[in-house]
Amino acid sequence: MRETDLYEPIKRFLERQGYEVKAEIGAADVVGVRGSDPPVIVETKTGFSLSLFHQGTERQSITDLVYLAVPAGRGLAFRRALQRNLQLCRRLGLGLLTVRAHEPHIEVHADPAPYRPRQSKQKKARLLGEFSRRVGDPNVGGATRKGLVTAYRQEATRCAMFLSAHGATKAALVAKASGVVHARRIMADNHYGWFQRVGTGVYDVTPEYNLRLDDRAGNRPAG
Repeated sequence: MRETDLYEPIKRFLERQGYEVKAEIGAADVVGVRGSDPPVIVETKTGFSLSLFHQGTERQSITDLVYLAVPAGRGLAFRRALQRNLQLCRRLGLGLLTVRAHEPHIEVHADPAPYRPRQSKQKKARLLGEFSRRVGDPNVGGATRKGLVTAYRQEATRCAMFLSAHGATKAALVAKASGVVHARRIMADNHYGWFQRVGTGVYDVTPEYNLRLDDRAGNRPAG
């Protein structure tokens, strides 16, 4: 679909609401005027882009009623892109339309409105909890998620190192000695495959964990 294919469906959509509509007025792609109401501006593109959002926010110096419009797509990738960009539109106070030119059909996903995101107490608690439990600063900002050292991994490592040094131990003693409050849960979950339960409430490290230590130390036998 070309960008010009979006114009007629948008024009008819606004005309049904009583607007007189004209294209390419100044820098605006589509302008609708209805009596003494604030004008409506629609910026169009064939897909979501930073340029489209730049144009939309620039038009907000003219009117609060600014919409972005893109062709409606299909499939999971488009639905995900739509949700991400819809959130951004709401944060910027922009409206969002998708256009099916061949039907034709306009779907309004958001109207322009002031937006204040609701803060999540749970997300805040998880963030600060991870910060307080993390020992030191083992990661580099901007790194990929793969291989990051989390507080959970640090705590699992402390449990495993204690067991490796002392052998099978009750979970309560591991928690006390390692300072990991949730040692029992970490060892029971066994997220990294380091732990095995050898009795009621008693855990030890797996042979694979000891091999991992040997590999790190360069002590693994040849062959």
